[in-house]
Amino acid sequence: MVSLLLRNLFFTILQPGLVAGLVPYLILRWQGRSLVPEKMGAVEIAALVTGVVGLIIMIACILRFAYEGKGTLSPLDPTKRLVVKGLYRYSRNPMYVGLMMILISQAAFWRSLPLAVYVVVVFIGLNLFIMIHEEPRLHREFKEEYKNYIAEVRRWL
Repeated sequence: MVSLLLRNLFFTILQPGLVAGLVPYLILRWQGRSLVPEKMGAVEIAALVTGVVGLIIMIACILRFAYEGKGTLSPLDPTKRLVVKGLYRYSRNPMYVGLMMILISQAAFWRSLPLAVYVVVVFIGLNLFIMIHEEPRLHREFKEEYKNYIAEVRRWL
């Protein structure tokens, strides 16, 4: 179990850390923006709350992948069991929902158009990845169980 948790930590830093951490940081730096907002109004506070909720969702999903799915969030080390409990009862991709909440909160927090464009690009990329890679793999590996799951739970919300 320790090995699985360490693998999840590694892939969390590598994948969401890159998408929701390093790339937004580089975009803000390219814009010449400070990481400290110019003001802290209602938009910034709402963005912070949204980002924290997104982070909590992501962490809950990553932990569920470890203890229920016996795998990681990475396509290189996927779950061995289909995860359908917790937030996965409401969305087939709650981890991505959490990631999108983090990215949207960043764009709003820094009021950054380039970050907003990045959010759209990531969303399109996630959809393509889900449809081209993830869903076909899940159909192959979990067959009827996955077919029943997609009949009951939507891709996003």
